[in-house]
Amino acid sequence: MTNLWEKYAKVLVEYSTKVKKGELTVISASSPQATPLIKEIYKLVLQKGAYPVIRCGLEGITETYLKYATDEQLSYIDPMLQIEYEKAQNFISLGAPFNTKSLTKADSKKLAKRSATTKSLSELMLSRAAKGELKWVIANFPTHALAQEGKMSLDDYTDFLIHACYLHLDNPVEKWIEIDEKQKKIAEFLNTVEKIHIIGEDTDITFGVKGRKWKSCAGECNFPDGEIYTSPVEDDVNGEIYFDFPQIYRGNEANEVHLTVENGKVTKVKAEKGEDYVISMFDMDEGSRGIGEIAIGTNEMIQEVTGNILFDEKIGGSIHMAIGASYPETGGKNVSGLHWDMIKNMKNGGQIYADNKLIYENGKFII
Repeated sequence: MTNLWEKYAKVLVEYSTKVKKGELTVISASSPQATPLIKEIYKLVLQKGAYPVIRCGLEGITETYLKYATDEQLSYIDPMLQIEYEKAQNFISLGAPFNTKSLTKADSKKLAKRSATTKSLSELMLSRAAKGELKWVIANFPTHALAQEGKMSLDDYTDFLIHACYLHLDNPVEKWIEIDEKQKKIAEFLNTVEKIHIIGEDTDITFGVKGRKWKSCAGECNFPDGEIYTSPVEDDVNGEIYFDFPQIYRGNEANEVHLTVENGKVTKVKAEKGEDYVISMFDMDEGSRGIGEIAIGTNEMIQEVTGNILFDEKIGGSIHMAIGASYPETGGKNVSGLHWDMIKNMKNGGQIYADNKLIYENGKFII
């Protein structure tokens, strides 16, 4: 009988990244807690005739680095890491944190500087992905830290993850293909649209999307998945938007975030909690006040905020807007070391108009 980790690995290797013989495949994990899943992925990659490379983090290493690294060291990129980003055909990245709050007290200026340094790697990965030169997927392994962040027991969190990924089904890939087919129909319609208008609590904002490509996400880059997204025209986003869900980035939390956007740039920031942190991230680099993404969450198996963006941005009945880097594959041109997905509940009267036609209301598409 196939165990859970074998099934999980099979989806990530055969469906999400479609690993083929001879491909350099980097398997990275934030901690050794993901070992059961790492081993199954490693075994399957070998069975495909590919070349697996494992990178595994250690508890406390990132905190130590940020505490003691000089500006010169923060600006340095490991040449071995550079080679991986230039040569690998597949990246499978597993989150398995010991502590989701480990960077809460980290120097935000150092965090911003390091993000600015690694921006070139992110750009390279996104560019190569857009050209079809590499495939990547981000997934999670259930840990006590993630369970605690989601206010659940480890058993309950594991069950939540299994269902959010449809791993409880005999054939989860079949389900993700079905979801993708439905979402692609909506994306095809949105590809004919020039303007998106979102209205909700303290929210009235428009996004120019003419010539941009909407994409369906169904387990190929994120797992779990469930969203339809694009990158708006860089200078054609205007209005205000209020994010009622907690907004978490690198272990730091901001609450009740209200943004004003003018001609594609965030010009005003208000937050009940974490305002200084938000502003420090938004001031990271030249592109970090741009709008990189607008997306609609569709995963009905995810209904509550867990404090983990991989899940939270997919909440059925939500939208999210990313501040910072956009996606080249959608036509986006904004470049930044930041990509902060901020999530908004749309079930409380939220509406989305496409070229003045109501297409979404109270968390549901009506087309």
